[in-house]
Amino acid sequence: MAFPKVGNLAPAFSLQNQDGEKVALKDFRDKKNVILYFYPRASTPGCTVQGEGLRDIKTELDKRDYVAIGVSFDPVAKIKKFHDKYEFNFPLLSDEDHAIIDKYGCWQLKKFMGKENMGTVRTTFIIGKDGRLKHILDKFKTKSHHEDVLALIDELDL
Repeated sequence: MAFPKVGNLAPAFSLQNQDGEKVALKDFRDKKNVILYFYPRASTPGCTVQGEGLRDIKTELDKRDYVAIGVSFDPVAKIKKFHDKYEFNFPLLSDEDHAIIDKYGCWQLKKFMGKENMGTVRTTFIIGKDGRLKHILDKFKTKSHHEDVLALIDELDL
């Protein structure tokens, strides 16, 4: 499945966060721009570094009227441990059946160490307050992801 198209409405979702509470895209409509990022697995090195980067720029995101939201297919209990251990200051959502990950085109065949399997392709979607997809970021390094996001949202100036 391909990524949704920039300019279209972002696919709707309603998923449980690390505390078991429902979080929906519509909750942010007309209130906040959304940095929706899909990551492969909680508590892995790359996903931790990526999350820490976004955690550390929360003040900058707040100033620009953005909220970060992470999504993986890990169960709520696993993302709760991940969220608490690294003191993330934004929601992590559980998509165990990967229905939303798939809607966003991020559930794909991956190759790792000579093996092929289906999994989440690390991708970030910038969604405006109007619910429309403004940009897709799918080529980046986890260590500088937060810097790339800040530069991009400053360029978009939503």
